[in-house]
Amino acid sequence: MNTSARRRSRRRKALAGTFALGVITAASTTAKADFGGLSFWLPGLMGSLSAVPGQPGWSIAYLYVHDDARAGGDKEFQRGGSLVAGLHANADALAFMPSYTFETPVFGGRASVSLAGIPGRVGVNIDATLTGPRGRQISGHATDSRTTWADVYYVGSLKWNFGVHNTMIYVTGNIPSGTYDAARLANLSIGFWAVDAGAGYTYLDTKTGLEFSAVAGLTYSFINPYFQYQNGIDFHLDWAASRFLSKAVHIGVVGYVFQQLTGDSGAGATLGDFRGRAIGIGPQIGFFFPAGENYQGYLNIRGYKDIEVENRPINTTLWVTLAFSPAEHSASTPQPKMPIKAR
Repeated sequence: MNTSARRRSRRRKALAGTFALGVITAASTTAKADFGGLSFWLPGLMGSLSAVPGQPGWSIAYLYVHDDARAGGDKEFQRGGSLVAGLHANADALAFMPSYTFETPVFGGRASVSLAGIPGRVGVNIDATLTGPRGRQISGHATDSRTTWADVYYVGSLKWNFGVHNTMIYVTGNIPSGTYDAARLANLSIGFWAVDAGAGYTYLDTKTGLEFSAVAGLTYSFINPYFQYQNGIDFHLDWAASRFLSKAVHIGVVGYVFQQLTGDSGAGATLGDFRGRAIGIGPQIGFFFPAGENYQGYLNIRGYKDIEVENRPINTTLWVTLAFSPAEHSASTPQPKMPIKAR
C-alpha cells in the first residue's frame, strides 16, 4: 500500500465509528398514548445507518425534537378523562443519552446499552371538549402547558457487520418518572409502562457512497392505571436513504409507516378500538466532523410530515441529533469505511 493510500485508510478508519452515531437509538421524547391519538413510539425515531455497529467505549448523544400535532374539529380524541375535538399539541424536548458499547463480541455482534433523560415543554390547545369527566358536557376553549420531564428510557441493541450489509436487533422501553399528572392535558411522560422490540438493516456501499436503512418493531403497552385504558399493539417501520456527497456530508430522504395492529381496550376506551395509522416522509442531511484526538462528532437534521393519517393527529416533526463517539475501533469486529475518498 502506498503512502497516499495509507493516509486515506487512516482517515476512513478514524471516521468509521461515527456512522453509528447517526442512529444512536433515543427514546421517544414527545411520547403520548394512542389514548390521545399518538403512541409510545414516535415515528421517525430511527434514521440513516441504524444497524451499523458502534465503536467500543462511551458515546453521548443529544437529541432535540420538535413535534407539532393538529386535528380538526371533526376528529375526536381522548385526552385524560375527556373526549376532545380541535386538538393542537406541540412539544420541544431535549434528550441526553449516554451509551456504552462493549468490546467483547456477543454472538459475534457488537452489543450496546443506553439510558435517556428527557426534559422538555409541552403545550395543548383544545377548541371543544365534547364530554368531560363524570359525563359533564363542556364546550369552548381549553389550554394547558408545562415544562417537565419525560419518563426514563432504556435501549439495548446488538449489531452485526457483513461487508456492505449490517443487521441489528433492539429492545427499548420506559421507566415511569412519576411526572405524569392525570389532571393535566399536557404531559411528556405517558403514565404507564411500555416495551418495544424489533430488528433493522443497513446497506452501506463504501465504493458508491449509497446507504439505505430500515428498522421495524412492535410496541406493547401496559394499562394506564389512571384511566383503565390500554393501547393496542403497534407496528412501525422507519426508513432512510442517503448518498455521501463527500467524506463528511450525506443527504437523502427519510420516512415511516405506523400501523396499530390491535384495538385499544379497557373500561376507559370510550372510542372503542381506535386503531391508528400514519405515513410520513421528509428530507435529511448529515455532517461528520473531528471532535478531538479520540472522538468524532456527527450532526444530523431531518424532518417529517404526515401524508396520510387515521385516528391520529397530523404530525410535523423536526429531529436534530448531535453525537460523539470513539473514532478508533477494535480489529475484532469489521467496521465500514467511509464511502467517499478524501479529496
